[in-house]
Amino acid sequence: MKLWRRFFNFYLDASIHVALAVFSLVYVTGITLNIPIDFNLSCFIFFGTIVCYNFIKYGVEASKYVLVANPYHKNIQILSFLAGAGALYHAFFLNEHAWYLLFFLSFMILLYALPLLPSAKNLRSLGGLKIFVVAVVWAMATVLLPYFSVNEGVSWDAIVETVQRFLLVLILLIPFEIRDLKYDSPTLKTLPQRYGVANTKIIGAFLTLVFFFITFFKDDINRNELLVKGVLFLGLGCLMYTTKRNQTKYYASFWVEAVPILWLVILLFMEKRLSLV
Repeated sequence: MKLWRRFFNFYLDASIHVALAVFSLVYVTGITLNIPIDFNLSCFIFFGTIVCYNFIKYGVEASKYVLVANPYHKNIQILSFLAGAGALYHAFFLNEHAWYLLFFLSFMILLYALPLLPSAKNLRSLGGLKIFVVAVVWAMATVLLPYFSVNEGVSWDAIVETVQRFLLVLILLIPFEIRDLKYDSPTLKTLPQRYGVANTKIIGAFLTLVFFFITFFKDDINRNELLVKGVLFLGLGCLMYTTKRNQTKYYASFWVEAVPILWLVILLFMEKRLSLV
């Protein structure tokens, strides 16, 4: 049991779980927009997520962004280097359209993590901006990047899906914002710091409503997609209701981040069920 728990904690701490969540959202995009997903792109996003998240969590605190003293963190660093090698390998097979967007996303991530702004600040430290930057990057990486890999223009449905993905990530970040309330500096001006826990949960519930009803703005509404997003709407509502300041250890880091994975599993189940009818 102890070995299993150590492995599970490493799985979470090394950002493998969040990488699977991002990876799942890429394939959710493929199903909802009915586009093929480039295997090299999905692998690049998976490995790249591990590298980016671990760099933000551990690298920015390391000496010269590389020298890690903690032995546990060194193991995570080794995994990150291996993931970086995997990302570089798959990057060679990406097309030109994907690269344009990747340069922009990379620039956003650097501004988020490193003190490149005036007064030696990063986007992460600017009051109120943190979750919106994360939501924009996730939405672009999991919707626009796969879409532009196979299309030159952008459809109305892709825009709607991008807005929904942005809202979804905002909703999923709220439990983290509430959990970290006791650790965050007041200068961050997070939603719970500005409006309190109860009002932040109300904001999350409202965003959940908007997330679902935006589906009806699509030109091509798939019955399965509507049904699954209805289930997701109920699940997100329950998430907002059960979120509290004193959370269990794995509530946000595992269960909340598992929502995109569960979304893909339900979609695949519905697709399989439809093919058997």
